Amino acid sequence: DIDHQKADWVSIHEQICQLLIPVRTSLPFLLSEKESKHGTEQLVKRQKYIIDLAYSTAQQFLWDGKHNEAIPAALHALRFSTEVYGSNSVHLVPAYLLLAEASAGAGHLPQASKYLSQAQWIVLRTPDCSVAVQYKLHRSLGLFHAAEGNFEQALYHLANDIYLASSTFGLKSIETSGGYFHMANVFFRQNKMDVANSLYAKVTDIWHAFLVKSVQVQEQILKARPETSPFTEDKEVVEDRMTEAQQAEAIRVLNAVLDVREQAPKQEPGETARVLHALAMLYYLIMDLSKAREVGMKAFDLVKQLPGQESLEAIGHVLKLINSEPPC
Repeated sequence: DIDHQKADWVSIHEQICQLLIPVRTSLPFLLSEKESKHGTEQLVKRQKYIIDLAYSTAQQFLWDGKHNEAIPAALHALRFSTEVYGSNSVHLVPAYLLLAEASAGAGHLPQASKYLSQAQWIVLRTPDCSVAVQYKLHRSLGLFHAAEGNFEQALYHLANDIYLASSTFGLKSIETSGGYFHMANVFFRQNKMDVANSLYAKVTDIWHAFLVKSVQVQEQILKARPETSPFTEDKEVVEDRMTEAQQAEAIRVLNAVLDVREQAPKQEPGETARVLHALAMLYYLIMDLSKAREVGMKAFDLVKQLPGQESLEAIGHVLKLINSEPPC
């Protein structure tokens, strides 16, 4: 209907409208075999471009909490993935997981369940399915059952998520930290605060270590800047910068942990300071200097009140980096 057409236009169609013309136009009938092969290759290339664009657009809407807007874009990603790879290909699973997350976020749990069932069926019938796809499926299933209030099933799938992610990326990887974070949220909802706090601390430690390394890389780039040409500098910055997905996850996760720490009946200033320190580094890396300065100062003031002040120098160093940057 008209409302769905408007939603589709706002979500993705405006971006891909012109791209659909060559994709939907049939190839001329009288073509040589070489021309036909070239035309088919170009068609697939255009379709894959639309898949990537639709997927990234849907993902961005989800990061912004706009679940209804994400659904049409994710549907386009699924539709074109089906055309390129076939209806039973594992390449369809990311689109199904996006649709499930968007549907659950929009309150359409039965529809989310259907998308997850389809993704699960494809993974089960794909013996060589990658671990990266499997752990994301278990994470999506865990989040779905948590939304239903079925905490036992949620913890089962999140445990599988953590096991699979850690077996490939390591126990202290940011890929694994997502499973810890969502499991902590389930225990938090069950009011099992000792377990939840332990997992939140683990999530903080993983992101803190990752961001310390990222800041060190950024410092090396800044030091090397006068010795490199503008062309090599750009390449290095792009290669070493956090991805957009990592930035979005870090902002969401660390702010959620900070809210838990600040609202807890029993305050743990050391843990709160560690989250604030991580956020200061994160905002510095994405050049949100006002926020970086704000949370950095809060971390600095908290650490000054603690008996052991080992992290005071590290936070002070981050504040020095923040203040050395020209205002954006």
